[in-house]
Amino acid sequence: MTSSYDLIIIGAGALGTFHAYHAAKSGKRVLLLEKDSYPVGATVRNFGQVVPSGLAGRWFEYGRRSMEIYREIQQETDLTVRSNGTIYIASDPDEWTLANELHDRYQQLGYTSELLTKAQCLINYPTLKPDYVVGGIFFPQEMSVEPELMIHRLLGFIQQKYNVDYRPGSVVIDAQSNASGATVTLSNRQQFQAERVLICGGHEVRLLFPDVLAQAGLVVSKLQMLLAEPVAGLRLPGNILTGLTIRRYEAFQECPSYASLTANTPEHLAELKKWGIHILFKQAIDGSIIVGDSHEYAAATQAEDLGYHTQDYINELMLNEAQRIVTFPLTIKKTWAGFYSQTKAEIFEYNVTDSIRIVTGIGGKGMSSGAGYAEESLRQWLS
Repeated sequence: MTSSYDLIIIGAGALGTFHAYHAAKSGKRVLLLEKDSYPVGATVRNFGQVVPSGLAGRWFEYGRRSMEIYREIQQETDLTVRSNGTIYIASDPDEWTLANELHDRYQQLGYTSELLTKAQCLINYPTLKPDYVVGGIFFPQEMSVEPELMIHRLLGFIQQKYNVDYRPGSVVIDAQSNASGATVTLSNRQQFQAERVLICGGHEVRLLFPDVLAQAGLVVSKLQMLLAEPVAGLRLPGNILTGLTIRRYEAFQECPSYASLTANTPEHLAELKKWGIHILFKQAIDGSIIVGDSHEYAAATQAEDLGYHTQDYINELMLNEAQRIVTFPLTIKKTWAGFYSQTKAEIFEYNVTDSIRIVTGIGGKGMSSGAGYAEESLRQWLS
């Protein structure tokens, strides 16, 4: 017997789950399939920082809308959303110039930001080392979540309130169009029918449509991250991003002085830049401190080349730079690697047929902008 739905979504990470949320909220009968017992990909292997301030173009607007969506859902169920703000700490005059330029730009866009002097940064963030700080740009409205808890609670919410049929441990082996839309087949030969099928499974799209992946130009990024033990009495407010982040994030790349900054990378940052390292701090609700991250890249068709292990050398580079920034001890209790797909086209959107669509390659933007993007994505596709 083939069960029938309006929409089947393959992949229950943030991107797939927010598509399911918006579709079900609009009255669609939604089946959400996840190959693992619970999401274990990029959605749970990140900082949980919701920082539209670092995004550019339409992704910044999706990020603003995403924060509204997080707040709306948080009023109904606890997604662990904390509106505790984001600070970017400039460590030299070049980074400080970019912070000022970004502040001016956001003033024009009506997006609240505050420039903090060195003294103000050290008052608000007393664990920063004075020698590191030149100034900061603060976004009071931005937020953080606990990624592992957030996705589980979101999944529970959409099942309970909107009757989304969520089936973890469902490995999809085939998706085929037919006269009524499309049929999805699981590894146990169970089949489901829907008017539309949306695939949000990262670079694992290769399992269903390897030819599409081969032509997609997707790149997989491998990130290394660290988790440090709680420190007695330590409270880190919000998301703390640093000079290397200013040198990396898209929003700063749109500033007038960015070109001159990239032409003059300080020698002590050269090795960090080689490994795509920028240092971020976020304190989890249990007091532990997440520190990261690095970036290595491989074509999605050769993702295995990145390996499953973490490199001690990269972890040491991150740890040493982190200890140059903060005064509190960092006793590492866990390290891990995360993987996400990305593309120069910002996101990969591909219609296999009129009824089967692939959306992947959102890169590191999913937590900050995925909720808003999914809303617009569905509006355009289902209209």
